[in-house]
Amino acid sequence: MLSGKDRGKSGKVLRVYPKEGRVIVENINLVKRHKRSLRANEKSERITMPAPMDISNVLLICPKCSKVTRLGAKNVEGRRVRVCKKCEAEI
Repeated sequence: MLSGKDRGKSGKVLRVYPKEGRVIVENINLVKRHKRSLRANEKSERITMPAPMDISNVLLICPKCSKVTRLGAKNVEGRRVRVCKKCEAEI
């Protein structure tokens, strides 16, 4: 996470919304939703869940060098491969 209340945290991307340009990341940008009881014997509760955030606030962490990095592209044996800009490792 690059900015906001959870700056510096990392997590797994759960869902991507490409048309809206938003992503949902595990345990980041948590919001509380209130769930009303539908029956008399149920209890109302507050549910904590991750909310979508803008994709520009998220960067990839390289699995090899464990640094926050941008992506580059290389042609390897006739196919396009994503590479880390810092250590040139294939992702």
